[in-house]
Amino acid sequence: MKILFMCVANSARSQLAEGLAKSIFGNKAWVESAGSAPKKVNPFAIQVLKEIGIDISSHHSKSFDDLKPDFTADLNFIITLCAEEVCPAMASKTAQRLHWPFKDPAGQDGTDEEQLERFRHTRELIKKQITAFASEMTK
Repeated sequence: MKILFMCVANSARSQLAEGLAKSIFGNKAWVESAGSAPKKVNPFAIQVLKEIGIDISSHHSKSFDDLKPDFTADLNFIITLCAEEVCPAMASKTAQRLHWPFKDPAGQDGTDEEQLERFRHTRELIKKQITAFASEMTK
């Protein structure tokens, strides 16, 4: 199974989802993430996943065009995570499109601790969604 998580910057939500999904699915799925306007992986995303034993420190933000052709061929799922912005639209003849709107934890000001709390909250929401999705897919 091939799963692509997408948002605009590929810096927070889609990176959280990629790291969590790789951990949850293990070798049962090929998981990647991408954005329509990639920026830089948010350090808070790296930190909150590290807190639960998932290392995405080597990840980088990427666009759909940066993904390997053998991954993008015959995608099973494209899951968009945007809430308040326009989500990227990707053409795929094979992929089922799912939309899981999550508010961008990086889109607000605050102290480091306030930002970490937003990222932790988003991590837990995404983790819950992916866990339920994985349970459905492995029935």
